[in-house]
Amino acid sequence: MVSGGFGVGKTTFISAISEIEPLVTEAAMTEVSIGVDDPGHRADKTATTVALDFGRITLDDSLILYLFGTPGQDRFVFLWDDLADGALGAIVIVDTSRVEDCYPVLDYFEDHGTPFVVVVNRFDNAAHFDLAEVREALGLDDWIPVLDCDARARDSVRDVLVALLEQVLFHRMRPRHREVS
Repeated sequence: MVSGGFGVGKTTFISAISEIEPLVTEAAMTEVSIGVDDPGHRADKTATTVALDFGRITLDDSLILYLFGTPGQDRFVFLWDDLADGALGAIVIVDTSRVEDCYPVLDYFEDHGTPFVVVVNRFDNAAHFDLAEVREALGLDDWIPVLDCDARARDSVRDVLVALLEQVLFHRMRPRHREVS
């Protein structure tokens, strides 16, 4: 899953790496969204995901990675459970100018035990923070990767996906406490 707050770059992220034309469910933003959907420094944003984004990457003949992007607005969170069903892991994209938008996203994946990585999408003309500062602001454990990314750049997105796969393997291979009765 590729998730995060409104306007953080989820659709762009999937579009940068998908080997197929991504399926996007974007709708035009209208006057009704004024005061509800705040694009922040992305004042040029004219469309928003209303259901999901979908992309695909073939890793080898036997392994295909499907990417599902979530809508970023709270009113569409009811779709997340269906998108998360069977997900190996998640990428949480953060816009440092609106870091508070990712708290519910982090809570969702932590509550569901879904392995995830946190990605700071580096927007043009946005304030840049050290990744250690971002980790501290989000209250993340040291074992959760926090990475830089340009969601428009295929190589940058690829590196994030590799980090996520490593996190999924780490999560699946770590010993679990079992209650002894």
